[in-house]
Amino acid sequence: EERQRIARDLHDTLGQKLSLIGLKSDLARKLIYKDPEQARTELKSVQQTARTSLNEVRQIVSSMKGIRLKDELGNVRQILEAAGIEFVYEEKEAPKHISLLNENIVSMCIKEAVTNVVKHSGAKVCRITIQQLWKEVVITVEDDGSFQCKEDRFFSKGHGLLGMRERLEFANGCLAIDTAAGTKLTMRIPNDSKSKEKDGSR
Repeated sequence: EERQRIARDLHDTLGQKLSLIGLKSDLARKLIYKDPEQARTELKSVQQTARTSLNEVRQIVSSMKGIRLKDELGNVRQILEAAGIEFVYEEKEAPKHISLLNENIVSMCIKEAVTNVVKHSGAKVCRITIQQLWKEVVITVEDDGSFQCKEDRFFSKGHGLLGMRERLEFANGCLAIDTAAGTKLTMRIPNDSKSKEKDGSR
């Protein structure tokens, strides 16, 4: 779906404008001796269209870069503070071996988890812990509230947990839920083995 979206964006953004640049360049070439002033006008239009296209491509590329974990944690802090929920963050060790794709997946899952805390828990405190282990990164999001959802409906569409689980499983990760005291989500996602080999970690 993401590839299709990118293809559509590139086609809609670049296809039309490159066609326009080609047509106007052809017209300017034909007018350069017959009507130099009109040719100059057409070339200015080509220049402006090219600049506009470049800006649009930059926007598309920017949207493809994904969400960095550090940035998402900053967003999470703002959301929780706005909701009057205390944010406690524990980073046992910053993830060193997580790929950009997995970092994006984890960031989206944290966003969804915190959205659930704000909307459904009635919590006063939300704690996020990130721990780098030998084979995986473990992220926990826990709160002291009461998640208003029966256990057999955890993965209904309304709470976004099904999407979280599917994202993590796509990256060979997993999601666990514990509601014994508040709600605790534990997300596990494998390290990027290539990054580990570069660092010499075994």
